[in-house]
Amino acid sequence: MVVTPADQSIRVVIIDDSLLVRNIISDQIKKESRIQVIATGKTGVDCIELATKLRPDIVILDVEMPVMDGLSALQELQKRKLGIPVMMLSVLTQHGADATFKALEYGAIDFVPKPSSSNQFNPEEIGTVLKNRILAYFDSLRPSHAGLDPRKIVDTVKSKIFKDEKKTVEAVCIGTSTGGPKALQTVFSDFPENFHLPIFVVQHMPVGFTKAFASRLNDHSKITVKEAEDGEEVRPGTGYVAPGDAHLKIESKAGRKWIALGREALVNGHRPSVEVLFDSAIREYGSALVGVIMTGMGKDGAAATLRMRETGASTVAQDEDSSVIFGMNRQAIEMGGVQFVEPVSAITSRILSILKERGN
Repeated sequence: MVVTPADQSIRVVIIDDSLLVRNIISDQIKKESRIQVIATGKTGVDCIELATKLRPDIVILDVEMPVMDGLSALQELQKRKLGIPVMMLSVLTQHGADATFKALEYGAIDFVPKPSSSNQFNPEEIGTVLKNRILAYFDSLRPSHAGLDPRKIVDTVKSKIFKDEKKTVEAVCIGTSTGGPKALQTVFSDFPENFHLPIFVVQHMPVGFTKAFASRLNDHSKITVKEAEDGEEVRPGTGYVAPGDAHLKIESKAGRKWIALGREALVNGHRPSVEVLFDSAIREYGSALVGVIMTGMGKDGAAATLRMRETGASTVAQDEDSSVIFGMNRQAIEMGGVQFVEPVSAITSRILSILKERGN
């Protein structure tokens, strides 16, 4: 992967079988001076040929196309080891969701939903999302962390003693965004069958994808994982994924914990928001928590991670090398809210180690 200098254009190839979609996306993202659309194509075959010939900085690739679909094209790009990041365009259907998660497993860095009908197509909205994600991805590759040394910051945080930090853990909360689906699959696949705590997850993801995503996590996990439902009782050994466009909170009633979903205002630009979940968990569980903040652009959940740590909860962040975008987790580390920094492959083992240390 070649990191483009800040003053150099990011060269993009767009592949979609719809001429209208290609033109709309091209026109919209070219409004950003740092982005240059160098070619477009309509099939997976075009994708392979253009990527091989032009070596763009990134490919925007439709999932469903004739001749060769996006999944096949993505796999072929990976076989050729071109090192070109790919962002998928996915329609809001069950089939589209399943294909999207396969694409993320195959190495796509992210996906952006697009309406299945051109009548629902909002050019500026999809253009803004694509521009922001492309820029965030390339900005995250540059050494711009202003001398950040996560190890020194974490050593300082670990040296602080909080009054209730040895309290038995009652729940785990996880927040993530770009790069999260694949990372969460790794984390959940490592939990043992006898894991007895509830796990609450906010993954920034639009309506229409979270239920399929929860089902996919469930298929790869030894514990039950489901999309959270409003009013359901929290059960041990179960993972709850916040639905798209709904904040996930925990409430107590009659000595039991319950799921509460709401459509209050966006927080940090998101609904669901990691911040909302983490703050809710702090209110309900206090220090009896493990909070995990993972890959993703922006700052959602960073301040709440610090608040969680200040109550005596244990906190873990995904490290830079295993993150698609070192953003939310970087912010949490810089703010001093992170106790442990781990590669994604070691996050679950760290959680289990914390539980053992805290008497679970």
